[in-house]
Amino acid sequence: MDQRKLKILFLCTGNSCRSQMAEGWANHLGRDRVEAMSAGIEAHGKNPRAIAIMREAGVDISRQESTRVTPEMLAQADLVVTVCGHADEHCPALPAGMQKKHWPLEDPAKATGTEEQIMAKFRATRDEVRRRVEGLISGLKMMAHSDSREKA
Repeated sequence: MDQRKLKILFLCTGNSCRSQMAEGWANHLGRDRVEAMSAGIEAHGKNPRAIAIMREAGVDISRQESTRVTPEMLAQADLVVTVCGHADEHCPALPAGMQKKHWPLEDPAKATGTEEQIMAKFRATRDEVRRRVEGLISGLKMMAHSDSREKA
């Protein structure tokens, strides 16, 4: 069985919250199966609230960078996951045969209210991203299991 890790690029508008969370979760939960990176159509810098709520869940994303997507990143990826409508609509042309998924996630950075209410939105987004990443990784494991049975 091919042990090469699946390279996933999580793409967002500004690469400050949702895509950063997805990169962190994918590398944390799928470290033996995936190599995740994230980028944005633009680079808005890292959101301190995203870093804080991921740290609460035991995942350190503070060393990740907020970067702008490049043709090289797209060429390296096996799968591109857009995590917002803007990134989905403005995603650069992908190489032929590139797999793409879209996760329409709310932007917690646009949350308003008290600090407690805003942090609750960030936590809800963090938990939704985790659920989706777990589903993606679970699907990879099922595909690998299916492939190994077919070869047996």
